[in-house]
Amino acid sequence: MPRPRTKEDLMIAAKENYEKLNVLITKLSDEELSTPFDFSTDEKKKEAHWKRDKNLRDILIHLYEWHQLLLNWVDTNLKRVEKPFIPAPYNWKTYGDMNVEFWKKHQNTSLEDAKEMFHKSHKDILALAERFTNEELFSKDVYKWVGGSVLGSYFVSTTSSHYDWAMKKLKAHQKNCKKK
Repeated sequence: MPRPRTKEDLMIAAKENYEKLNVLITKLSDEELSTPFDFSTDEKKKEAHWKRDKNLRDILIHLYEWHQLLLNWVDTNLKRVEKPFIPAPYNWKTYGDMNVEFWKKHQNTSLEDAKEMFHKSHKDILALAERFTNEELFSKDVYKWVGGSVLGSYFVSTTSSHYDWAMKKLKAHQKNCKKK
């Protein structure tokens, strides 16, 4: 499916990828769940997240925290308190450091808690998206605080696109487990 450009496509993609991700998670074997992620032998996997996340909990927490970024950003800006999407002291050049802080913050969060947090935040994101019209989500210059983009692109990035990222990582982990 191409990147959503309408509210309807956003909602469909978010729901479909959420379901696909959950099906993939339910099919993870005990071995896959208990084996730490290790992509160190794959030269193509150089981005920091391949080293950062070590298990399913880490992935779910990452998704949850990005949901929180969007929920808080939209809520604050709708109250006419201008705030960037990436909170200080981070920015788009240093958000990798922010992701590491999210990871550190949740090292004592259980997998069950991470699942609950992720499921709730996904529902919260969809409920928030429902409050906006197609024009509010996908027309430029509706909200000054969105900058040169459209609000809907943030919803796409934190849902369907991010769920794709999570599935790719989980599938790569499954492949690694089968090699052993």
